[in-house]
Amino acid sequence: MTKLLRSLTLVLCLLLAWSRGAAETAPLIANINARHTVSLDGQWQAIVDPYDVGALDYRAQPLKNNNAFFKNYKPQSESELVEYDFDTSGQLQVPGDWNTQRDSLLFYEGSVWYKRTFDYAQSPKNRLFVHFGACNYFAAVYLNGEELGEHEGGFTPFDFEITDRVRAHDNFLVLRVNNARGKDQVPTVNTDWWNYGGITRPVTLVEVPDTFVQDYFIQVEKGTTNQIKGWLQLNGRQPQQNVTIRIPEAGVSRTFQTDSRGRAEFSFRADLTLWSPENPKLYNVEIAAETDQATDRIGFRSIEVRGTDILLNGKPIFLRGISLHEEAPMRASRAWSDDDARTLLGWAKELGCNFVRLAHYPHNEAMLRMADQMGVLVWEEVPVYWTIQWENPGTLHNAENQLKEMIARDHNRAALIIYSVANETPVSDARNRFLRQLIQDAHSADSTRLVSAALQANGVSEGGHITIHLNDPIASDLDVLGNNEYIGWYVHRPEEADSIDWASEYGKPLIMSEFGGDALFGNHGDALARWTEEYQENLYQHQLVMLKRIPFLRGMTPWVLKDFRSPRRTLPRMEDYFNRKGLVSDHGEKKKAFFVLQKFYRELQSAPPR
Repeated sequence: MTKLLRSLTLVLCLLLAWSRGAAETAPLIANINARHTVSLDGQWQAIVDPYDVGALDYRAQPLKNNNAFFKNYKPQSESELVEYDFDTSGQLQVPGDWNTQRDSLLFYEGSVWYKRTFDYAQSPKNRLFVHFGACNYFAAVYLNGEELGEHEGGFTPFDFEITDRVRAHDNFLVLRVNNARGKDQVPTVNTDWWNYGGITRPVTLVEVPDTFVQDYFIQVEKGTTNQIKGWLQLNGRQPQQNVTIRIPEAGVSRTFQTDSRGRAEFSFRADLTLWSPENPKLYNVEIAAETDQATDRIGFRSIEVRGTDILLNGKPIFLRGISLHEEAPMRASRAWSDDDARTLLGWAKELGCNFVRLAHYPHNEAMLRMADQMGVLVWEEVPVYWTIQWENPGTLHNAENQLKEMIARDHNRAALIIYSVANETPVSDARNRFLRQLIQDAHSADSTRLVSAALQANGVSEGGHITIHLNDPIASDLDVLGNNEYIGWYVHRPEEADSIDWASEYGKPLIMSEFGGDALFGNHGDALARWTEEYQENLYQHQLVMLKRIPFLRGMTPWVLKDFRSPRRTLPRMEDYFNRKGLVSDHGEKKKAFFVLQKFYRELQSAPPR
């Protein structure tokens, strides 16, 4: 009976996973900026709904009458009871998190309803989509009182086709966005960053031809530096077409034919200047079908591993990096704009970085495109963080979908070299199966990039000497090992790092993906006094002594570029709901440890280790 119940439970979970995947999102449109678009950003009417009364009745059943908020219904007489009104309920800025727009919403987790009206004069031969950069965490979307569909996952884009539903005047778009944490979600209930809720990235109307270029992948073939390989996907009623790929500056023009599914795969040689941090060369790439065309700015480079080396364009590289959260540089709120990205990456470059780790979820598209322009290599990851429901098929499906959407958005960005599938996850058979599936998914979706995860190694003390062994069972499946360690803050004293050794049986490169300690900017004292800039400075000095002795170390991303909000950090005056491990304060002030790392990176840049 127990086995039968388990089997039935598994079937139900699989059905739930399928139903989530079957939400009515349209195939994701790549590079919407190359299209005819209309922004819906700006002030939206908003209703805060902690009990979901706009979606459920008092028996917790879905509302179907005019009191359902998505209907945007107005009373037809003075005696008619309607208990909501978008037009008198205040506004919220989109894109933006609701937490920092109203003091009353700083810690709020629940539902907020958004409404925006618009007119649209659509070409009768074209198709129209509404595209969302991201909504955290769950979004239900309605147009003119009818459901378009749902999306789960707080950091990846999605869209819906509204061709047959839009009208010339007085459209109203309504969203219910809910950021409540759940045990089966990705991430789960326990994190160490702020759970910013809302429509956190741009909302855009995208008009395309009846058959259009939905997506394309144009990159250097793995193992080469002069062979372009990829694919192209059309969407529409004329799937079989001639498609030409042009790179005018390089004199490239190649024509291919799509099959009955609208897909074409291609490979051709090209004499290109390779993209690198020192020379972030981008080319105008034109994709022209018979019914549609799109242009993108794409860089070409190779990334691979040979033994313990990471090779960029065939040459060993040391990744001088820093980790960062998606928080705006001069304000504690969700970042999303070009200006935010330019400032954050500018600080990283000032630090001496050629690499950033975008933790712990997919950051906004502006960050990836700005990294392309500024010459900063990128590690990007999905929020499989700490402990989630490893045995839940629905949770796995959710993680796979977020990984798929992240790769689909960013797979043409030259700066992106590493996909990470996890951060600090406890070892178990179920977890190992879960992560191995994600690793396989990443390699299948994009074989040109490396796959990693931020692991946690175990130390062994023998005769007072400590050796830390990289022994996570999924390490054998990864291209590059990541590892988080907090010697000098959560374990041991800073000076003990000087004599700690590291060992690995895998023969693979290591990126030390986290280390650091907290300091409140302007708080000075003894080098052994916690929370002082001097303590953080001292910790970094000892860390660098240790890291220089690891023979297979090929990169590092200390934690973290900038102080960021976290509800876990409650200590008055020192934390005040901020993680203070930043080398830059939440107001943009540089701490003493910033200059320790900057000096080290400048030395590495002038004489890279071999």
